[in-house]
Amino acid sequence: MPLLEVRDLDKMFTTDDGAIAALDRLSFSVDEHEFVSIVGPSGCGKSTFLHIVGGFEPATGGEVWLSGQPVGAPGPDRGMMFQELSLFPWLTAVENVAWPLEIKGLRKRERLARAGDYLDLVHLSRFAGLYPAELSGGMKQRVALARLLALDPNVMLMDEPFGAVDSQTRELLQEELQSIWRRTRKTALFVTHDLDEAIYLATRLLVFTARPGRIKADIRIPDVERSGDYRKSQGYLALRAQVWDLLREEVLKARAMEEA
Repeated sequence: MPLLEVRDLDKMFTTDDGAIAALDRLSFSVDEHEFVSIVGPSGCGKSTFLHIVGGFEPATGGEVWLSGQPVGAPGPDRGMMFQELSLFPWLTAVENVAWPLEIKGLRKRERLARAGDYLDLVHLSRFAGLYPAELSGGMKQRVALARLLALDPNVMLMDEPFGAVDSQTRELLQEELQSIWRRTRKTALFVTHDLDEAIYLATRLLVFTARPGRIKADIRIPDVERSGDYRKSQGYLALRAQVWDLLREEVLKARAMEEA
């Protein structure tokens, strides 16, 4: 039985110019332990889809099921990591990571100890007592990742989480996330505009069409170790060329719609 099932999902937005279809009869399933990257042109409904799964946005039609139950309001079975920093500025790094554990009812001593373990996982133990304003952008995102892992959701939802950091930091964060995923094997849905990021991280890649979002391609990626040389391999380069050909067609369609 799949962990996540999406059945004929529709999403319409009402504007002054009329109704706009963001998603159209979107259907697919995700098995436990998969890392699914989602790419597509701007405005194709990628983030909207993720927000529906997270319970932050209602669907117009269709259903989303997680662990055999229909998805409704946000809950601890789904953890969301946004591009915009969502750390609490009045809490230290370790207190931010411990926050989901407080919701779960753990005592302070236990939750701080566990939060320390998750900070160690993202190599930030030395900075546990610092506040977000005292951390770099990359460090803040690693704290946010540690907090997401501490929540221990059934599925991690990640919406352009590394989009606001510089390219060097972004690549290091990708390597960090890939290493952590290989240890934890948490199921993940990862939305990104960065094709290289999508391929590097994923075991499976979904290409969305231009608006309204449908699935144009569902590509399985070999679950091989992602070493520093992975992006230089012939297999990676061939896959990138294949996905870009698919994606480029949709980007051009989206551009034509904007200019019409």
